[in-house]
Amino acid sequence: MRACHAKADELDDSDGSFGQFAHKLICLWIKARQASGAEPDKTVSTLLAWMDDDPYAFCHEIEKDAASAFDKAGLAAFEKQIRQRFEAASADPSSWPYRHCSIILRAIYSSQRNVQAYIRLTEQTGLEPEDCLVVAKLLAPRKLGEALDWIERGCTLDREKRFRSGAAYELERLHRELLTKLDRKDEALEAAWTDFLEHPSKFTYQDLMRFVPKIERKEWHEKALDAAATGADLGSLLELFTETKETERLAKQVRGSSHEALKNVSHYFTEPAAKRLEKNHPDLAASRWCAQGMRIVDAKKSKYYDAALSNFERARDCYQRAGLATEWEKTVRHVSSLHFRKSGFMNGFQALAAGAKRVEQPSFLERAKARWGEPQGNHHEGRKITRTGGPGCDYRRAYSRSTQR
Repeated sequence: MRACHAKADELDDSDGSFGQFAHKLICLWIKARQASGAEPDKTVSTLLAWMDDDPYAFCHEIEKDAASAFDKAGLAAFEKQIRQRFEAASADPSSWPYRHCSIILRAIYSSQRNVQAYIRLTEQTGLEPEDCLVVAKLLAPRKLGEALDWIERGCTLDREKRFRSGAAYELERLHRELLTKLDRKDEALEAAWTDFLEHPSKFTYQDLMRFVPKIERKEWHEKALDAAATGADLGSLLELFTETKETERLAKQVRGSSHEALKNVSHYFTEPAAKRLEKNHPDLAASRWCAQGMRIVDAKKSKYYDAALSNFERARDCYQRAGLATEWEKTVRHVSSLHFRKSGFMNGFQALAAGAKRVEQPSFLERAKARWGEPQGNHHEGRKITRTGGPGCDYRRAYSRSTQR
């Protein structure tokens, strides 16, 4: 851990990868200590010291990974020391030490599969939807009925909250699975339908169709898409129609939506939709590609100008295929009048306007392979480089000349 602390100031860990490395390192350290026969209490004491003095958050939410890494004796020692801290902090249930220890104890009891201890802890600290999900998963392999009761209890708690909990989707999914295992398939289908109506999306559609009898899928498909058309937000609707290959529904939705509404939809939804529309509705696809390109240029996101140019190229080709060359000319004039000062973008855009085909730039990996790539066979034999002895120079001769000098 000292090496991790020393290295932390030298890098940007905004993506969290170094923190994940530290997590894995700590868990491997726990397993190595156990394999060597080290005292479990000492291992736990050292881990807790790291968790208490954690300036770089290497131990943030490490309790689940640590609980999985500990063996039976290690978990018992972990529980003992955390329980002592928990009891000491119980005078102030609103304090961070009390709440933090309760979180760690939950991870320990879950790893131990100690259902009764977990339930007693929730009775003391308060029951949350996430707790109901954990208990249900622990009970499900042996007691389906009890597991279903806990799932339904969790769903009730979740509905009482102002905002849905992080466990909401998993609670609903497991609820339907347990109903199916208990041979209550009609109830599972009804639950999936209710969830779809509340949150129409490609994900709830996929969940719904899993419970629909095969011979009824066409009927339910139409029923679901009709319901979604009046209940889903625009982005989810575009994604659903694209995912289900309902091109005509997609085209109707795009035609019926305002330009501003479509412009505000993320490209994660509009790009697949534009690709779906290109074949049968090139005019609509062209307008979508233009909107995506304009979003980038209007926002002055210069590092995405290549993507914007790609969007405008596809728009140009779609307009031409639709016989709407004048629409492309209007787009060219509009873009040029608004963004003529953006030379990093306009050079490429003017080439597109003149009819040139855009050449895709090779990726960094492709450029690296082209520059440093080695031929098959021996690692050194016959390698050509351009940095030491000039273009095409054999590196062994260049190296020989440089050493003689």
